[in-house]
Amino acid sequence: MNEPSPSFKMKPRKPELKLPRGACDTHFHVFGPHQHFPFAPERSYTPTCDAPKETLFALHKHLGIERGVVVQSAAHGFDNSAAADLLAANKNYRGIALAPAATPTVELKQLDKLGFRGVRFHYMDHLGKGDRIEEVLAMATRLAAIGWHLQIHMDGSRIAELAPALMRSPVPVVIDHMGRIDASKGLDHADFKALVELLRAKHVWVKVSGSERISKQRAPWKDAVPFARKLVAEFGQRAVWGTDWPHPNLKEVPDDGDLVDLISEIAPTEAQRQALLVDNPQRLYGFAA
Repeated sequence: MNEPSPSFKMKPRKPELKLPRGACDTHFHVFGPHQHFPFAPERSYTPTCDAPKETLFALHKHLGIERGVVVQSAAHGFDNSAAADLLAANKNYRGIALAPAATPTVELKQLDKLGFRGVRFHYMDHLGKGDRIEEVLAMATRLAAIGWHLQIHMDGSRIAELAPALMRSPVPVVIDHMGRIDASKGLDHADFKALVELLRAKHVWVKVSGSERISKQRAPWKDAVPFARKLVAEFGQRAVWGTDWPHPNLKEVPDDGDLVDLISEIAPTEAQRQALLVDNPQRLYGFAA
């Protein structure tokens, strides 16, 4: 029987863009090894293969990335052990947990000691029904006391619906993957306009990750560039970047070297790249200067 193909390239090309010292990948996952870290029984998808921390660390070294933020995988559910294992192995990394909105503060403080700095909530149909946004805001009042933030993964069609609540958040809000808007609909579409309007709130951040997810084209996803470039140009002090390795649930396996080189078009100046890759993650996740 043939082994399933991984969702990531085992030997990505070396990017042409040289990243600044202290560059941070603020969005990736680890899967397994499932013998040690089983997938959640109620998971909405099953990874095609393990994507352990050792493979991630080697990738970052290859790409010139020195810091990272592991985002707890929906495949592992609320058991944050695999992400915590990565954090224990490298102090240059931070984490974003998955946790129910009703999670006791004492449990959040335990995760904080392990290196987690926020909690993610999904509003994507394929990832199942999550907590109501008002329950998330109630949790946010407790997150403020430990210096955490919210990370929101939502479909572009839900930005306008969720924005009024997110604007009331007492803690920073980080929007995943450019709001998962549809790049084929253009910069003037209502979904992207709603994202831009939401970002006018000074506590709202955006990840200019996921070009390969919002694009309707094949690599190097040129139709996504105008969206990311506009977000960096207008909200460059509250924008961060990530690879989204190991790229689950995609038809085409991206080359992480392509994703790094796309940064030169998303953030064309050295000052923009310094903010996007170094200074902003340092502020948001509490990395040492």
